[in-house]
Amino acid sequence: MDEEVKEREEMTLVARKACFGLPTACPSCLPVYIYLKFAQFPFSLDFNLVHPDSDQIPYVESGTYVAYNNEKGGVIEILKEDGIVDLDFEVQTVPEWISTKAMVNSWLADALMYELWVGSDGSSAQKIYYSDLPWPIGKFLYFKQICSTKQLLGITQDNTDRREEEIYRRATIAYGALSTRLGDQAFLFENRPTSLDAVFLGHALCTLQALPETSVLRSKLLEHSNLVRYADKLKREFVEAGSSSSVPLFHADQSASFSRPGGSSHW
Repeated sequence: MDEEVKEREEMTLVARKACFGLPTACPSCLPVYIYLKFAQFPFSLDFNLVHPDSDQIPYVESGTYVAYNNEKGGVIEILKEDGIVDLDFEVQTVPEWISTKAMVNSWLADALMYELWVGSDGSSAQKIYYSDLPWPIGKFLYFKQICSTKQLLGITQDNTDRREEEIYRRATIAYGALSTRLGDQAFLFENRPTSLDAVFLGHALCTLQALPETSVLRSKLLEHSNLVRYADKLKREFVEAGSSSSVPLFHADQSASFSRPGGSSHW
């Protein structure tokens, strides 16, 4: 038992840097941070500023245990599968929960990816991913990721306008469905947090705080006042509040370098 407690206390989440008033502004990292906060799981936060294009990030480690983002469906799924942190055991077989999470992980994830890398001037992506790298390297990685994003989203010279319209149409549908599902509840299902809440809250906070005011996606989210209230309330309770758990509160000027061999690019 003592070894188990010790192992829990030594868990470290390695993420991309803090900025835009968030402990990590990376859309892949923030949901993991929030998931661990929801579970009140003790962990420390470290930053990898050396390999921002690694698809291993985020990852958690404790002693010899490591769970990478690019393995077995991501960090949250690995933590669930390994019996370390599972907030979904009561809902993971509910069809509506499954379909809603799939919608968030596809339609909304695609929309945020599009705005970060294709549908904007790239300033938000630059600050999140490569502002700590030398300019030539950062610029090269930025253009490389634009090409990768276009491939992932199926964007070509011939279908750019149509794909953009489709991406925003799906995001509009997703926000509407989530708003209806949430109503005036505190969480999306069973009135308690699940990984669905962690994934959507991470998306919402990145969209509201990291995207510019001219963002189309941000404006579509702002149309749903209950989703905005939900994000603001949970941010205050779980992201900003540090007194109720052993998770330290990190700010943008407290980034620490953490070197780790990088995988392939897939941000």
